[in-house]
Amino acid sequence: MKTIAIIATGGTIAGTGQIGKASAYRAGEIGMDEIIETIPMIKDMAHIQVHQIMNIDSNEMNNERWLLLMKTINKVAQDDEVDGIVVTHGTDTIEETAYFLTLTLHTLKPVVLTGAMRPATATSPDGPYNLYQAIALAGHPDAYDQGVMLLFSNTIYSARDIQKVNNYKIDAFDQKSFGCLGYMQDDQVYFFSKIFKKHTQHSLFSHMEIDHLPEVAIVYFYAGAHASMLYDLSQDHEGIVIAGSGNGNYDRSWLEAINDLSEKGIIFVRASRVIQGIVLSDEIFDPHHYCISANTLSPQKARILLMLALLHSHQREEIRKIFHQY
Repeated sequence: MKTIAIIATGGTIAGTGQIGKASAYRAGEIGMDEIIETIPMIKDMAHIQVHQIMNIDSNEMNNERWLLLMKTINKVAQDDEVDGIVVTHGTDTIEETAYFLTLTLHTLKPVVLTGAMRPATATSPDGPYNLYQAIALAGHPDAYDQGVMLLFSNTIYSARDIQKVNNYKIDAFDQKSFGCLGYMQDDQVYFFSKIFKKHTQHSLFSHMEIDHLPEVAIVYFYAGAHASMLYDLSQDHEGIVIAGSGNGNYDRSWLEAINDLSEKGIIFVRASRVIQGIVLSDEIFDPHHYCISANTLSPQKARILLMLALLHSHQREEIRKIFHQY
C-alpha cells in the first residue's frame, strides 16, 4: 500500500456544533486522528501519517502560517516512504493557500487539499468522504507532477484556477471556464486535463529560500470609490492589486493616482471583481502600461503571485513576464 501523509490545519472538516446541525459551528475543534476513525476503509487504502500542525478556522490563515505549511510539506515530501500528501483546510481561504503552495512547493509528489462545507457533527458531513477520496488521489500514479490539486465533491481541481463560488452547498467550488482536471468515483481516479502553467518544482519560487513575504494589498473599486485609498495603502505596501470592474477598470481619479504612485515605485496589478473572464492590457484604463494584467487570476491569487514576484524582482517588466508564465 501507498503511504500518505495527512497535514491537518483545521477548518470545517474539524468543526463541531450542535449535533445534527450544519450551521452555527466552530471550525478547527477536533483532531485528525478522531476524523480518521470515522473512515474505516482508509486502513485498506494506505498507510497514514498524521501531522497536526495547527487547528484553526481558515480565516486565521496568514503569511507566517503559509510559510510553516510550505516548509512542513517540503520536509515531509523528502521522506522516501511518503508517496503523497493530503492537506486538510478550511474552505474560506483554501484557494489562496493552494495557489501559494503550488507556486512554492519543491516536490512533484501529489499534494491534495480538501476540506468540508459541513462540520463533523452535522447529520451528513461531507468531510470524511472528501478526505477518503483525497487520500486515494494522492496515492494515484497519474497525480504525480500535476501541481497542487484540490478534491471536493468527486471533482479534481487545479490550485491555480479553483474558486469558491457558493457558501451554502457542499459542491461549493468551480474552476472558471477551463473545466476541472478530472473526476473521481469512490476511490477511482479519472484525469481528463492537466495544468500547463508553471508549478511546484517547475516554479521559480520553489527554488528560493522564503522566510517572509512582501506586503501587498487588494483594493476594491466601486462606483464613487475615492482614490485616496490607493495613497493610504501605498504607505505600507510594496504592491497593490486592483479588484476593478469589468476588465479591471476604474475611474479617472484612480487612473491619475495609479500613474502617480507607479512613478514612485508602487507595483500595480489589474484584476477583476467579476468571477468569470480575463483581464488584458487596456489602452484606455492603462495608457502608460503601468499596471500588470492579472489575466485569469482572481484578485486574491494575483496578490499571492505579486508577493512572490516581488521577492524576485521590483522591475515591472520582469514581474509582467512572471504573470504571463504563472
